[in-house]
Amino acid sequence: MIEETHLIDLENISKEYDGTTVLANMNLYIRKREFVTLLGPSGCGKTTTLRIIGGFEYPSTGRVLFESKDITNTPPYRRRVNTVFQKYALFPHLNVYDNIAFGLKLKKLPKKEIEEKVNAMLELVNLKGYGKRGVDALSGGQQQRIAIARALVNEPEVLLLDEPLGALDLKLRKEMQLELKNMQQRLGITFIYVTHDQEEALTMSDTIVVMKDGRIQQIGDPKKIYDEPKNAFVANFIGESNILEGVMKKDELVNFAGHDFVCVDYDFEKDEPVDVVIRPEDILLVGEDAGQLIGTVKSVLFKGVHYEMMIDDGQFTWKVHSTAMQPQGSRVGLSIIPFNIHIMHKPAPIPEKEAEK
Repeated sequence: MIEETHLIDLENISKEYDGTTVLANMNLYIRKREFVTLLGPSGCGKTTTLRIIGGFEYPSTGRVLFESKDITNTPPYRRRVNTVFQKYALFPHLNVYDNIAFGLKLKKLPKKEIEEKVNAMLELVNLKGYGKRGVDALSGGQQQRIAIARALVNEPEVLLLDEPLGALDLKLRKEMQLELKNMQQRLGITFIYVTHDQEEALTMSDTIVVMKDGRIQQIGDPKKIYDEPKNAFVANFIGESNILEGVMKKDELVNFAGHDFVCVDYDFEKDEPVDVVIRPEDILLVGEDAGQLIGTVKSVLFKGVHYEMMIDDGQFTWKVHSTAMQPQGSRVGLSIIPFNIHIMHKPAPIPEKEAEK
């Protein structure tokens, strides 16, 4: 169960390299027992954020607090965190047991205590009996588990994971996503996970932090991030979307694609320009006489669990996901219920001085 207590606070964190801003005034808190994912494209600042939390980088401005204590300039070995990198950095000259035991031996723990802790970790990562094997003889997925076991055996309060599943094939990656989440829940420690993979973020996280160009775009649980994106970037990055320009005529009435639609959004200015997002799975295919819009099916792709159809209504080409395939060239009606129309404010322009950086 996630506690409300703040474990880590990032206060007004900025980071510059050679005059280039990679993090811009970031404020973020992370709670005890929380699985937090930093999600965004390459270059958005997520790995830099992780490295600042771990002590491998120091911020240009701002503070890092751990249980309200300032650790901004504390070196990594004095922080109660451990890190698992994409390249697992296992010691090739040591077997599995000694790789996991390495940190415990540095602490000069008794041999029996080390043995108990290492065997418990091997069982946790489902590699009981693998202790004497060389790490080079293991598969990528097994090596990844050893790297996690080596980090966890030191009993950190926070585990930092920098795209640790990136080198695995799709099937194994999906299996490890579930294993990592189960592991985090059993251990009850805080995981901070970096990825550019939206599915990983949605599958594992309690909280997702979406980042772009060194700035946080949105923070929320997976359902809120998916169902209520704050802007077009989030809507496009988390899942697939139809994004159109529209005008909010009044509360709960929006105009887009040449038509007025009832929606459930309010607190917009009258005739305010907005962005409208509609997920492909939220568009219903109906008869021409029953549709709010009528279009022609331009293409059909079978995606395994559904068909993806591109449907042109003359003003906009809609991406529609449905289990009911309509043949290419056919005319169909499109129906969208008010709850599935999500309205977003247009993004505020970046201040001129920041835009110049």
